[in-house]
Amino acid sequence: MKTRITTAVIALAIFIPLIIYGHWPLTIAAVALGMVAMSEVLVMKKMFVISFEALISYLGVALLILPDSLLDFLPSVATRWFGFYILVVLLLLHTVIRKQRFTFDDAGVLTLAMLYIGMGFRYFIAARAINFQTLLYGMLIVWITDSGAYLIGRKIGKNKLAPKISPNKTWEGSIGGTLAAVIIVAIYCYFIPVGAGWVTMIFVTLILSIFGQFGDLIESSLKRYYGVKDSGKILPGHGGILDRFDSMLIVMPMLHLLGII
Repeated sequence: MKTRITTAVIALAIFIPLIIYGHWPLTIAAVALGMVAMSEVLVMKKMFVISFEALISYLGVALLILPDSLLDFLPSVATRWFGFYILVVLLLLHTVIRKQRFTFDDAGVLTLAMLYIGMGFRYFIAARAINFQTLLYGMLIVWITDSGAYLIGRKIGKNKLAPKISPNKTWEGSIGGTLAAVIIVAIYCYFIPVGAGWVTMIFVTLILSIFGQFGDLIESSLKRYYGVKDSGKILPGHGGILDRFDSMLIVMPMLHLLGII
């Protein structure tokens, strides 16, 4: 517990100033976090974190995260996605060169991971580009849902939510976490308007809280499939970057899909 608390304090001391200031330091941090998260997928897949396929994966994640303003020197708007397509083709060509030691399935997993991680951190940066309040809105939903589900689940949780994927999660905790998020974030939006009207944002918060929990379960399913307890060890007592940002990687793109960013 002491290690967990110490890690949290140090991480917040670094992370909070970055999200308050925003701009290029936050972009650099997001790209770095994305690459670390990608390396965690490689390790779970039992691939080398320094290899051709790893390099392609890191480039793909960085390409998706970087904001448009940093890609203005490129010849066309479609360059980002065409560049990503080229990287995927290189992974497919690698299946031929490696002669089945790197398979089509491997290329598929890395492509999905690049999209999952890259788009998550891309819209994390996009939310901060709108303003600090919008980013904080998304983060509050994740934090309050997670904390509320944990505390309420421990107190009154009896019915398992997804026992084969995440045995400790309960329906009571899940519903309680979402209710806590809706109530507290509704108060936040009343005093600090974000996105559309206040009533609309209550419904948006409800949707995002639910999808944030899906993000948690997706990462739990990933770890269960590869037989690991944590996605990584970079955060002592907390696991890896994917362990900490799993809900955020789903919530931030959903903010864009729902027209908030």
